[in-house]
Amino acid sequence: MLKDKSLLITGGTGSLGKALTAHILKEYPEIKKIVIYSRDEQKQFQMAQEYPVKDFPQIRFFIGDIRDRDRLTRAMKDIDFVIHAAAMKHVPIAEYNPDECVKTNIHGAQNVINACLETGVERVVALSTDKACAPINLYGATKLASDKLFVAANNITGWNPIRFSVVRYGNVMGSNGSVIPFFINKKKEGVLPITDPEMTRFNISLQGGVDMVMHALEHAWGGEIFVPKIPSYKITKVAEAIGPECEHPVIGIRPGEKVHEEMITPSDSFYTYDLGKYFTILPARPKWSLEQFKQEFEAEKVKEGFAYNSGDNTEWETVESLRALIKEHVDPSFEV
Repeated sequence: MLKDKSLLITGGTGSLGKALTAHILKEYPEIKKIVIYSRDEQKQFQMAQEYPVKDFPQIRFFIGDIRDRDRLTRAMKDIDFVIHAAAMKHVPIAEYNPDECVKTNIHGAQNVINACLETGVERVVALSTDKACAPINLYGATKLASDKLFVAANNITGWNPIRFSVVRYGNVMGSNGSVIPFFINKKKEGVLPITDPEMTRFNISLQGGVDMVMHALEHAWGGEIFVPKIPSYKITKVAEAIGPECEHPVIGIRPGEKVHEEMITPSDSFYTYDLGKYFTILPARPKWSLEQFKQEFEAEKVKEGFAYNSGDNTEWETVESLRALIKEHVDPSFEV
């Protein structure tokens, strides 16, 4: 798929961007070029040490902000595929700085779309979040708007064969700012604060997120929102897995937080199909034949009223499975 192709990753120095880069270099050594587009020069400097030019001539580092449409357009010259991973994602920071979040997550998304339409990009995959589903915080609301922009972008392509799609998933285990590395760091203080004892979250590994992005990049017809079938965990189980000897005081839910996260609402069920490994929410009026899509992917429509909620999930992580996953995906030296 990527042989002799060029790919650009916005937010390429983030956790998922780095994981995608490592995966692509391993699985697609004949890729022509990978452009790491981000605004943090220190992270670019550090990543460049991991991928020196003499060993990885395919990689280019491009300083730029997705708020800057001209810079994006220049970066996308001769690019075939785009993975849009840049975002403001910290819920409390977004609540306190709403305008900045809107500029990055909504206006930046439209800039990515426009730059892709103006250049020769063939396919675009945008990263979403479970917080975009029935959002109650600004971050989720901006990502829902971003999702809508990328889905609707397929309607304005005209003669251009470009395809835009979205991947939506839950907490990425070990990603920057997520609860597991936070708890591992807090463990030495002997206190792991619990927001709500009933709180649950979906859980996906970095590799699981990478696999999903690559699936969308290869198989999307345009306009889909892909949702993985993944387990949930209770926040109390995470605390027990990491620091059973620690105190676990309940401090209350932070502004903009839910007790349970959703990825598909009952209202989405009218357009949601089961693909086996993933669900997909299809556009209300796709540009392609729905019957052909169903036949191609053996897609089965879910029942009306179906919802996918971390609190009602049928698959759950245990203390033991969480410890094994932390050791495998987050910290190889992790011991309890």
